[in-house]
This record gives sequence, structure tokens and C-alpha cells, in this order.
Amino acid sequence: MTLPQPSERAFVPFVSVEAMMQLIHQVGLEQMLRELADYIEADFRRWPLFDKTPRVASHSVEGVIELMPTSDGELYGFKYVNGHPKNMKEGLQTVTAFGLLADVATGYPMLLSEMTILTALRTAAMSAMAAKHLAPKNATTMAMIGNGAQSEFQCLAFKAICGIDTVRLYDIDPAATAKAIQNLAGQGLTLQTCKTPEEAMEGAQIITTCTADKQLARILTDNMIGSGVHINAIGGDCPGKTELHRDILLRSDIFVEFPPQTRIEGEIQQLPEDHPVTELWQVIEGTATGRSSPAQITLFDSVGFAIEDFSALRYIRDRLEDTGLYQQLDMLADPDDPRDLFGMVQRAKPATSADARPE
Repeated sequence: MTLPQPSERAFVPFVSVEAMMQLIHQVGLEQMLRELADYIEADFRRWPLFDKTPRVASHSVEGVIELMPTSDGELYGFKYVNGHPKNMKEGLQTVTAFGLLADVATGYPMLLSEMTILTALRTAAMSAMAAKHLAPKNATTMAMIGNGAQSEFQCLAFKAICGIDTVRLYDIDPAATAKAIQNLAGQGLTLQTCKTPEEAMEGAQIITTCTADKQLARILTDNMIGSGVHINAIGGDCPGKTELHRDILLRSDIFVEFPPQTRIEGEIQQLPEDHPVTELWQVIEGTATGRSSPAQITLFDSVGFAIEDFSALRYIRDRLEDTGLYQQLDMLADPDDPRDLFGMVQRAKPATSADARPE
């Protein structure tokens, strides 16, 4: 008996971890970061078209598991992502993720992709794209506070998109800084190892904080922050997890992705619900002011939002035809008669010796 073969409509392109890594090398990491930033910025310019909701989160003592959905009316996308800071002690990733893009008209999935690596790329691209609009012009030096899995992507994104040429690195674990220095060697950056956050921030026009502990931390205090800097705060991303002292927030002009989500998860969870913030998409669109003076402290309170993942999945989809770096997964049942799913199952029954016995 010949088993029925899936039709083309049953297949969904799948981008594996291996394929994603090959795509990065084929395109070039810095070029890919620039292209991702362009896709994200393009979607921020059409922000009102999107369905927007705070991510659906399941919190535990150990971490959080989240779903991040959105749609522009033509495409629907979501990401599954976790955040478990304790995982590193067990040799596991703090963050893992995968995502899906679907056609709104039919509901059929169009792409399934790993997003652990892609999230690192889109987060870095998002940070640098925001800094392009908010940081001091001609900034050359960045302090990188927290040198874990995201740090190298951040450094190279700021180099590629904002023109940063010097990075001063600090982590409470010197091994993490040594890892980052080794990985970034030969990438066109001047790298400096620092023993304290204060040392890392000396001469830096941009300060990126990217730490993982799930606690109300005070990585930066008010007396550490001088006038005129841009703070890219990306480590605070769930309730009870912050990096900045409240007084820094009170001195800063704060820019966010989606206020209802950031007030739950971002640095501004420390502030009253009505504390004024500016939505970044409005700055990009030109309907709100970003950096307005040399002395201004700008703070991008970044928690990551579903539209950024949507943009990243769109980018990967558009790259598939050129690269062929995917495999087809037989994911969708596709009976000849859409009403006859049972018949499709029955016809797939393997032949037995009794079935093959002649009359």
C-alpha cells in the first residue's frame, strides 16, 4: 500500500539553529543587524496598524514563560520565550525562544523559526535603532554593564548602527567580561576591561545595562549618571526585576515601547502609574521629541515587544528564498476533501500481511 503524500500546503518552512547561524555568516552579522533595525523601524512607523497587548506571562519563583503575539491585519506572529536566570548555573540558557508567522487570510502558518539567536539579534538591533534617535550625536563610547549572552550583539549593533568605536565592559563575574573581550577581538572595536560600573561609565556617552538577576537591583545609582548620556536599559523585563535606582528615572526623559507592558515589567514599575513617558514610535514618526538638548538624560526603558519579533520573523521570511537556509516540515493536515480529516487518517493506515494476502 502506498501511503498518501503531503501536498505543498502541508509544509511549513522551518529555520533551525544551524540554519540561523549559517544565515548570519552568509549575510554578515553587522549587515544583518542593520537590516533587522530597518525592518523594526519600518514597522514602528506603522505602529497604529498593529494589534497590541502586553505579553501573556506565566511567572514562577525560577523565572517566566511568555507568549508575545501581534498582527498587522495581513500577517500574524507570536514568540514563545522564557527567562530563567538560574539556568546558567545548570549549564542552560537563560533565554530560549521560537516563533511563528502566519497568513491572516487563511490562518495557515508560513514560517516556524528558532528565536533564541534571533531574539539576541533583534534586541541588539532594537537597542541601537532607539539610540540612533535618542543618544547624543556623534557618540563614540559605550559602557556595557553586564557581559552575558546578549553583550556582544549589543556592542556590534551599536558599532554598526550608531558608529560606536569604543566599549568599556564590566560584569560582576570577570570570566564573563573575559569571554566578551575574546569574542569581540578583531571586530573593529577598542575594548576596555573595567573593575567597577563607575569605571566603565567614565567617558561613555551611551550606557547599556544588561543583567539577568530577577530582583529589584540597583546596578546604577543616581550619583553615577552625569548629564547628557543615553541609557539603554534592557535587563529589567518582568515584575520585580530592575537595574536602575529610582532617582535616575526621575532625572531622565523616559522612552518606551508599549506603556501598558513597560509599566508592569520595566524600570518604570518603580514609578507612579501616571508618570509621563514617551512612546518611541512617536519619536520615529516625528510626532514627539526625542533628544532635545545636550544636557538631557535619555532613558530607553526596553522590555522587548511583540512587534519587534514580528519584524524579525518578517525579515527571516523575506530572506528564505534567497538563501534556501530552511527545511520543510510536514506540519499541517491537508486532506483532499477538507471535510474528510478522518478519511485521511484511515487511508494512512499501514498495510498488514493480511491486507497483502491474495484471495
